Amino acid sequence: MRRLIIVIFCSLFCLGFGSAWAEGAAQAPNHGALFKISQKGHTLYLFGTIHVGAPDFYPLEPRLTAALAHATVLALEIDPLGDPAHMAQAVQKHGLYQQGGPASAELSADYRDRLARLLKQYQIAPESVAPMKPWLLASLLTVSEFSAQGYDTALAVDAWLSKQAHERGQPVVELESAESQMALFDTMSKEEQLRFLEESIDGIEDQEQAQQAREIAEAWRHADAAALEALAQKAEDDPTFSGKFVQKVLLDSRNPTLAANIAKVLARENNSVAAIGVLHLVGPHGVPELLRKRGLAVERIY
Repeated sequence: MRRLIIVIFCSLFCLGFGSAWAEGAAQAPNHGALFKISQKGHTLYLFGTIHVGAPDFYPLEPRLTAALAHATVLALEIDPLGDPAHMAQAVQKHGLYQQGGPASAELSADYRDRLARLLKQYQIAPESVAPMKPWLLASLLTVSEFSAQGYDTALAVDAWLSKQAHERGQPVVELESAESQMALFDTMSKEEQLRFLEESIDGIEDQEQAQQAREIAEAWRHADAAALEALAQKAEDDPTFSGKFVQKVLLDSRNPTLAANIAKVLARENNSVAAIGVLHLVGPHGVPELLRKRGLAVERIY
């Protein structure tokens, strides 16, 4: 389930977006997952996002939008409308070669040819990706394939939420940072990053990524709890290197920190909203279960 990386992590690609979100639909359906977290008279609504989007995702349903309208604070993994300098610094430090590269030079001749075909398919100039480390190049390929399937980082759900909050003058706090997120990828050795890139190329070519893009988008679009749990199980069972990296590093290792920081927001604020990648909200090691183990009251709304 390695291509789930885009929907559980890639906040770094939510860098710029327009005003393409639809407004004013009749009764908007449920999307994603929504939990109500309570403790000592304080309430926080916890919403599951994906970091890509489509025009029909918006507007979001009334309970969530009402909670957001009255929220004292919105908490996100990172704020897509935050200081772009912080993102640029994190990319420079963890995503680009300081010396050496490009990644393609380290690939076998077969993978170099396959990479060249994908770059041409996505209309990406090879020289523009030459400074990228393999993990960042793999993530760019993933984003490009999701775009080819009709899903756009410019319509990312966390970006929509951030836009609403900023327009109202509501505070937006970050549960993580661009630095901490990108540093996770940089824990891979050069050999591991190359394997990560190779498996990304494999996943695109065998249509696995396209299938998973449809599965996760449909599960989120219909707030299908069973489908989301099944996707989480597939991710946990993925035997590939990149699949294990996503599960252990991008999910399991981050969930305790996300839960702890959400608990801190709840303790100091009442009527707040937190929004994180939806796959952080499912399974026995998901954030809702970790919050429940902390003694907080956790109610699943949908």
